[in-house]
Amino acid sequence: KSLILDKYVYFLELHYDGLVMRFDYVWLRDHCRSASCYNRKTNQRSLDTTKINLNIRPSDIRMDNETLFITWPDQHVTQYRLSWLVENSYEGQKQNAVQPRILWNSETYRNAKLPAVKRKDFMECDEELKTFLKNFLLYGIAFVEDVPPTIDATETVAQRISLIRETMYGRMWNFTSDFSRGDTAYTKHALDCHTDTTYFQEPCGIQIFHCLRHEGTGGRTLLVDGFHSAEKIRKEAPEDFDLLCKVPIKHEYIENVGGYQNHMIGIGPVLNVYPWNNELYMIRYNNYDRAVINTVSYEFVEKWYAAHRTLTAELRKPENEVWVKLKPGKVLFIDNWRVLHGRESFTGLRQLCGCYLTRDDVLNTARFLGLKA
Repeated sequence: KSLILDKYVYFLELHYDGLVMRFDYVWLRDHCRSASCYNRKTNQRSLDTTKINLNIRPSDIRMDNETLFITWPDQHVTQYRLSWLVENSYEGQKQNAVQPRILWNSETYRNAKLPAVKRKDFMECDEELKTFLKNFLLYGIAFVEDVPPTIDATETVAQRISLIRETMYGRMWNFTSDFSRGDTAYTKHALDCHTDTTYFQEPCGIQIFHCLRHEGTGGRTLLVDGFHSAEKIRKEAPEDFDLLCKVPIKHEYIENVGGYQNHMIGIGPVLNVYPWNNELYMIRYNNYDRAVINTVSYEFVEKWYAAHRTLTAELRKPENEVWVKLKPGKVLFIDNWRVLHGRESFTGLRQLCGCYLTRDDVLNTARFLGLKA
């Protein structure tokens, strides 16, 4: 490992393990982890950042093989492990993914042969739960089987990894094709691939489906890895990708059926990336719920439509589609910020239940079990 320290007037430059990092002195003082600046019991900052002189400069800097020592003008000494600086530097973050993923099409997913976890193991064994969450984070979908086909049993399974996010559909929703709500999902029609709750300012993070019974034909569930398709567009049509990341549009849900009165509007681009490393973290795609496009100026409208069509064509390619027949006892978890879902039309009585989970709590459970999320 190379180790070079260069001190400049306004910043410190560190060459370590093939990485060139630059640290502003204000940043270094703000991130001191000494007992007077940082509470290790609460993992919270004690230092009042506003009291740091924005022109602060060290009075002394020294370093050994593993630690950087900085003495400040008031003689306060800050120590940093070099590995911590690498992990938390802008340059280190820029080249690392926030959440590792395996992008898939139908062949990739089929060859992965990911097993469903048994309900008993899922509920009672943390190692089985960790394996389930690892696969879910990597692929964006996962299954729990041997679940009794009831709403209560489905709710119990859901609560194993997260709080349930209550919405205007309720805490646990349960529906048939009776058109009891003002949504195409409450019909027997086929549904093109889409993400849910695009009309929320923060779309629901995780979706759960459990087919309680189906007395008829058809109704297979369609799954598409939106990130796989988006990355294809990034590579093959970068201008389209960039436009879909930068142009905010509205999605809207208007309902006035059976006593339900709702008018929801969510605003954001179709593709969302972290600005420091351009990593995709959310796709907001639903052609059913897309509202009037009035957030795009005239000169960009046609370009946006072309970019949207390029992405849609990629999403609809048969080689990107995974079709699953949901059956009683098998619960499907979907990352609604990544994986699009749809269905084929069906006949007969088909009853589904499910819910939305709070994304933060799912990731919290994963991190507690030692996973990167």
